[in-house]
Amino acid sequence: MKLHELSPAPGSRKTRRRAGRGIGSGLGKTSGRGHKGQKSRSGGGKGPHFEGGQTPLIRRLPKRGFTNIFAKNYSEVKLEDLNCFEAGSVVTPEMMVEQGLVRKLAQNGVKVLGNGDLEKALTVKAHGFTKSAAAKIEAAGGKVEVI
Repeated sequence: MKLHELSPAPGSRKTRRRAGRGIGSGLGKTSGRGHKGQKSRSGGGKGPHFEGGQTPLIRRLPKRGFTNIFAKNYSEVKLEDLNCFEAGSVVTPEMMVEQGLVRKLAQNGVKVLGNGDLEKALTVKAHGFTKSAAAKIEAAGGKVEVI
């Protein structure tokens, strides 16, 4: 067998239906939609949540909670994760992304949390620090800089 002799198995490839291409095609004029009615119109038919006129489930269920429009979204980094940097280095949010500590920077930047202990003196630049994180960084001989 050669490459030019290859062909798909008979019946495995079905030709696409071409509606509205003349009466000889069997799908001309109304294109298989029948005459008049909701489903014959473009954009016609019911939506996915339609339940036959009954109040849809999505409207029967109660609304719960609210969205705080003033909430600040930070990418969070644990203090113990900063031990991967060399002593005396300046740690920026971009470096945290490179190291894989942060997947991507959140809308309001990076916040350092006080989980674990820091064993090296680092200058940490971030958009926010918890009080315990700032105290532990300074106790290890490092500096805290809020961007």
